[in-house]
Amino acid sequence: MASINTNYGASIALQNLNKTNSELERTQNRINTGMKVSTAKDSGAIFSIATGQRANASAQDAVRSSMQRGQSIVDVALAAGDTITSALEEMKGLAVSIAGSTGAAKTSYEDEFKALGVEIKSALDGASFDGVNLLTTASGATTTVRTGTGATDTKVLGTAAALSANTDLAKFTAATPAVADFTTANVDLVVTAVTSALSTLGTQSKSLGRSISFTNKLQDSIEAGVGNLVDADLAKESAKLTALQTKQQLGVQALSIANSASQTLLSLFR
Repeated sequence: MASINTNYGASIALQNLNKTNSELERTQNRINTGMKVSTAKDSGAIFSIATGQRANASAQDAVRSSMQRGQSIVDVALAAGDTITSALEEMKGLAVSIAGSTGAAKTSYEDEFKALGVEIKSALDGASFDGVNLLTTASGATTTVRTGTGATDTKVLGTAAALSANTDLAKFTAATPAVADFTTANVDLVVTAVTSALSTLGTQSKSLGRSISFTNKLQDSIEAGVGNLVDADLAKESAKLTALQTKQQLGVQALSIANSASQTLLSLFR
């Protein structure tokens, strides 16, 4: 039955057109943002998970920065350690020469030995990065870095004892060292202490390097996981957009046809 008060066909056509417009808007938004879940309205559960994981990924940036700072502190100490060990190698030879020399030659060897002591002192004092020197006690022989987001995820960097506190090394770096201490036995004691400290620092540097690599991989995995949850398949959405645009045009035509039904009633009264 045709009626001018009720146009059921137009109502159905309008409902379908509104549904198509809503789907078209959602598809266009996905294409514009590249995301199928960009707000909590799209999917509250997935949005909540993605937000939490993004926060975790962001926290990894701070963790990595802390470890990179720690690695730099250790590497600077190791660089100074290379200078110190080179000086000690020369000191060992000079100690032998001092023991077998007399007169001016011995004095010359002793002066060279003292100069190397000054170089070692300079290397010790200069092994600082961001205000931390792992080789001296003045600025702290240890430093703590974060290795994770947990409360206990930390690592203490440094050695059991700072080299500047080593009494055997102090004999060589004192302002006025005693030439009687310029012996091979004393040099050997210092070499043992220095190599032990550098071995510890080297292990810590390697450990930090591995931790940084793990953090990078972890962050990449988290970001990939978030992408799997919220990223849109643009190829699929593009195909869907074309279909919805066609469907929208057909819906407009269907609504136009339904709205023209009332005009058909007028022809009955002509």
